[in-house]
Amino acid sequence: MASSSLEELSIATDVLIVGGGMAGAWAAASAAQAGARVVLADKGYCGTSGVTAAAGPGHWWVPPDPPAARDAVVTNRVAAGLSLGEAEWMYRILDQTWRTLPTLARHYKFEADDEGRVNYRAVRGPEYMRALRQHVLSHGVTVLDHSPVLELLARADGSIGGARGLRRQDGGRAYRIEAGAVVLAAGGTSFLSHLLGSQTNTGDGYLMAAEAGAEMSGMEFTAAYTIAPAHSTMTRSMAYAFASYFDGDGNELDLPFGPDQTVRLARALQRGPVYCSLDRLPDDIKARLHTISPNVPLVFDRWGIDPYRERFEVTLHNDGTIRGIGGVRVHDTDGATSVPGLFVAGDNASREKVAGAISGGGNVNSAWALSSGVFAGRAAARVARSAKGRAAELRPLGRTGLRPLGQSKAVDVAAARAGVRAEMHPFDKNLFRTGAGLAASSRELEDLWREVADHGQDGTLALRETAALLATARWSVATAAARKESRGLHRREDYPAQDPGLAARLLSGGLDRVWVALDRPAATNRPDQLEVAS
Repeated sequence: MASSSLEELSIATDVLIVGGGMAGAWAAASAAQAGARVVLADKGYCGTSGVTAAAGPGHWWVPPDPPAARDAVVTNRVAAGLSLGEAEWMYRILDQTWRTLPTLARHYKFEADDEGRVNYRAVRGPEYMRALRQHVLSHGVTVLDHSPVLELLARADGSIGGARGLRRQDGGRAYRIEAGAVVLAAGGTSFLSHLLGSQTNTGDGYLMAAEAGAEMSGMEFTAAYTIAPAHSTMTRSMAYAFASYFDGDGNELDLPFGPDQTVRLARALQRGPVYCSLDRLPDDIKARLHTISPNVPLVFDRWGIDPYRERFEVTLHNDGTIRGIGGVRVHDTDGATSVPGLFVAGDNASREKVAGAISGGGNVNSAWALSSGVFAGRAAARVARSAKGRAAELRPLGRTGLRPLGQSKAVDVAAARAGVRAEMHPFDKNLFRTGAGLAASSRELEDLWREVADHGQDGTLALRETAALLATARWSVATAAARKESRGLHRREDYPAQDPGLAARLLSGGLDRVWVALDRPAATNRPDQLEVAS
């Protein structure tokens, strides 16, 4: 860990929440409501960091009555998930979101719809996260802003008992937190695509979970690309459902809105520049766009462009696991991992059980972040109660970027991060995958990983982030190579059809040696695992 002349800060608590975005905030409040002492440590500032604060998220919001309404929504989602979603989980997420979101009314003013009914489904991201911070503080949670966690701490039996990190606004002072249980809600990663709000999302929670012995799931489903104006990271796609597209010669392109639009647009971009006009956006949405999604028109206002009459160049950004699916495998219905004392929520957890093989988009992902945070926070509080009075010596679990396998020396962090982008962003490598392309990406990423794992020791946040990015990219490439079919967000040019034998989730893990295994869903939660790649 990076050195500081200041004495290490020592804190004891019942539950530690790592991450202060939507999922982390709901987890912290829920753990506190369950009677636990709670500390929330965020890499940024809880209330502004993460992708929610820069968005206008909607939630998966379906009334419980009549029951047929939820039945229809779940049935459709199960079918769209291509055999990887589970109806039971979907019902639980819908129910928890319906019961929990209105409780924020003390801190957030929910607007009324055109018929005078309170609209809980859609929220304004900046105000939502500001309200969640107040919600957290009102329940007595201790919030450590600008305090990235660098590694987890484990007891002798392997259960998680805390974490260590840095206080960036206190001279880089090290801190150590002993806790009865830990919830990882550190977000996903867009592999440094500069997706709005994702600056702090570098996959740190994935790396820390793997170092503790947890598995990943669904890491092949990272090819989630979203449209944005060229030279901008404004990936808010709702308005583009009403767009017209043109090539560089002014010829209109056949890019109808739908599940295949991203692939068609990517192929068009491979041929040359693509231009867009929001000329078909309904007048009522135009009138409200500055209110419901103010960041979208802001780009055009600054450029002096009228997007409803003029054409502007567009591109696609990779959203990785943020709008993709993969993450730490959820081992039980309460957000537990396979490691005792360790829970996951939000983008830090795999969403396959509710999203299946396709993106959850804004509504499912938001409902998942809220509900999984509630589940994990409550469960962590229960575990913490049972761990009280259990004194134990804790050992640090961090490896790559903290404790090198070989002789320490300076590592070119910028080059390693650029290497991740080079393998995880291009369409021909990540969207239109082939066995040969994935093998080439694997070799590049392995070389970069070896350099960091063997020699990196400075313990800086940048180096640990780089290790997390590399680990996440390696799991993504390995699972994509193992899934020799096309399913949902995962597309193989050399295997364009679905394989019924792969209608199951793929687990992955490992640090120095990546492994992939087939996880066939089972009601007993004891999946039949079959190694399919290494």
